[in-house]
Amino acid sequence: MRINLLGAPVDCLTMEQAEERVAELVRSGGPRRIITLNPEFLYRAVREDHTLMELVDRADLVTADGEGIVWGGRVAGTPFPERVTGIDLMLRLVKRAAAEGWRVFLLGAAPGVAEEAAENMVKRFPGLQVVGTQHGYFKPHEEAGIVETIKQRAPQLLFVALGAPAQEKWIDRHIESIGDVVAIGVGGSFDVISGRVARAPLWMQKLKIEWLGRLISEPSRWRRMLVLPKFALLVLRTYRLGYKN
Repeated sequence: MRINLLGAPVDCLTMEQAEERVAELVRSGGPRRIITLNPEFLYRAVREDHTLMELVDRADLVTADGEGIVWGGRVAGTPFPERVTGIDLMLRLVKRAAAEGWRVFLLGAAPGVAEEAAENMVKRFPGLQVVGTQHGYFKPHEEAGIVETIKQRAPQLLFVALGAPAQEKWIDRHIESIGDVVAIGVGGSFDVISGRVARAPLWMQKLKIEWLGRLISEPSRWRRMLVLPKFALLVLRTYRLGYKN
C-alpha cells in the first residue's frame, strides 16, 4: 500500500517487507529505482524543486527514511509501521545478496571509502560479490565511462552514495542505460560502513533522535537541519490547518 504524503507516494512497509519488495524487483529484472525519502528531500520537492517530486513518482519503491516522515504520516492520519532508513535497508540487502548470489556495485563517497566499505561488507557477509567500486569525485565527462563500466559488471544492486538529491538525479539519468539493476541512493552510508564515520549510538536510534547524533558528530550539518522545522510546519499547515501546498 502507498500513502500520499504532501503529494509524494510513499510505500507503507516494514523494513522486512521493504527487503522482500527489493528481492521481487531484483527477480523481475529491468531498471528499478528506490528512493529512501527523508524530510529534507520531500520539503525541497514540494517547495523548491518540483523535478524531485517527479523522481519520487518514477520510483519503484519509496521508503519512509527518517522519523520526520513517520511523524508526518501520523499527523496525516496514515501512519507508517516504522522508518526504513537507507543504511539499514542497504545492510539487509547486502546480507541478502550474499545469500542469494546477487552482484553488488558501490558508487560514491570520497576516494577509497567505497573500497573500504566493500572490504568490510565482504568480511561481515562471506560470499558477497562486490563486482566494482567507484568514488564519487568524478568529472561530468567521465560519467559515460563509469556507466559503461557498471553495465559491463552487470550488478543486480547498485548503491549510490552521492548525497541527496544528486544521487537520485544520477540514477534517473543513467539507469536506463545500465539496464537490469535495482539502484538505491544511500547518502553517507559508505562512510559509516567503512568505519570512517561513527553512526549515532543505538540508544539515540531507539529514542528516534539519530539526527541529533549526526549533528553533534558533524556540526557543519546545522544548515541542513534548518529544514526540519520548515517541514514540520508544512505538515501541520496541510493536515491540521487545511492549507494547500
